[in-house]
Amino acid sequence: MNDRDLMFMPPHKQRQLIVDGEISSVEMTKASLRRIAELEPKLNAFITLDEEGALAAAREADARQASGDETGSLNGVPIAVKDLEVTKGLRTTLGSTFFENWIPDYDSVAVERMRATGAVILGKTNTPEFGNREETFTNVAPTCNNPWDPARMPGGSSGGTAAAIASGMCSIGTGSDGGGSVRLPASFCGIFGHKPTHGRIPRFGGQAKPAYNSAGTSGPMSNDVRDSAILNQALSGFDARDPGSVKADVPDYLSDLETGVKGMRIGTTMTLGISDVNADVAEAVESAWSAFSEQGANVEPLEIKFDPVPRDAWWTLWTAGQVAMYGHLADESPEDLMPYTLDMIDHGKTLSGADVSAALRDVQNLQLKMHQLFEEFDLVLAPTNAAVAWPHLAPPSEIGSKKNDDQMAGIDYGAIPFTMVFNSSFNPASSVPVGFGEGGMPVGMQIIGAYDDDATVFRGSRAYEIARPWVGTRPVVS
Repeated sequence: MNDRDLMFMPPHKQRQLIVDGEISSVEMTKASLRRIAELEPKLNAFITLDEEGALAAAREADARQASGDETGSLNGVPIAVKDLEVTKGLRTTLGSTFFENWIPDYDSVAVERMRATGAVILGKTNTPEFGNREETFTNVAPTCNNPWDPARMPGGSSGGTAAAIASGMCSIGTGSDGGGSVRLPASFCGIFGHKPTHGRIPRFGGQAKPAYNSAGTSGPMSNDVRDSAILNQALSGFDARDPGSVKADVPDYLSDLETGVKGMRIGTTMTLGISDVNADVAEAVESAWSAFSEQGANVEPLEIKFDPVPRDAWWTLWTAGQVAMYGHLADESPEDLMPYTLDMIDHGKTLSGADVSAALRDVQNLQLKMHQLFEEFDLVLAPTNAAVAWPHLAPPSEIGSKKNDDQMAGIDYGAIPFTMVFNSSFNPASSVPVGFGEGGMPVGMQIIGAYDDDATVFRGSRAYEIARPWVGTRPVVS
């Protein structure tokens, strides 16, 4: 088997090869590193590559396997880690020049648990500063490119992980999602990504000053659904170091994964009552809906309206959080921050306590609305984004039939209007590939579930994956 085929193999099958003795973790890791050496110059998926550490971890995985001791769910499998996750002994830049030489002496909870699976950390993937853009560019690394067309962006802020997986540098990785940062790059790069229920994966560990976490969570990314479910299972669970961590038993995300969607109530919406989409996105997403009715689900249009639009409260809390976490950096050395981060901080400084209180009230009303919605539906299907990946810093001029002029801090929210809703509402949501649009670029669809019902989201995603397999066609850079 050549390196390319091996790295496009699902991680649970990679692990089985190691278990069966057909390949060692060291051999697997070397294959991944060769792929990175070949493709990285075209994509810039990594900020920091840790070849020595990866091979040492692979040798340890092989030793565990040889000992006959019980091994973790991803023992020996190469994995990419977004550079917003803190890694002990491995440079963690957070995409910022302020931390470009920081080598932490501790791991984030997600990395602690990742290591416990036996996975082999390859390095840290490219991300915009503090995860603050829908594109992936910063001052600490070259701009990340989309494997389907390197002249286009891969999405953000988990663009590096998405590009690495889509191109076959590795087959699984972590992102984080505070407004769509797992789902958007998964959609733009044609892979699977999952934003868990808020609080299921603890978020302790980071250089930022502690601040209320109104939206963000780590999340798995992979070429297929099962592997993200495996990783999500491993990363989930209460941790007292995160006050927002869900203190309840972790559901089994794998036991019903293959049971399908027959009898489920599924609502569909092309706009979420928020925005139009471009025709190529609409065509691919609408075509995907029939896969669920064909499998016996009760699929029906969903009418939904928001007042106010959820993004307004999300933006208030996000920018207020930027002041709490990074405002001191703007005070010390504003010229060293990326313009988009500085714009967010500047906006956050204009907010009053009443503004933040009103935003919190609106978020609670949104959460109530979602609880009521999912009393009626098991899942909701909606576009992940309104347009396919665009050329670097050149977003579409129109969305649907309307001029696209919805930008804040340089971010083109007009093309990504559908994801931050579910960060604020805390609902789990995945993005699955559903076809291709303009320029042969991937299109993604969100599958959204009720609060703490990630298992049903994975189940619906897997049902779609079986009905409409998305693997086979590979990017130009792969």
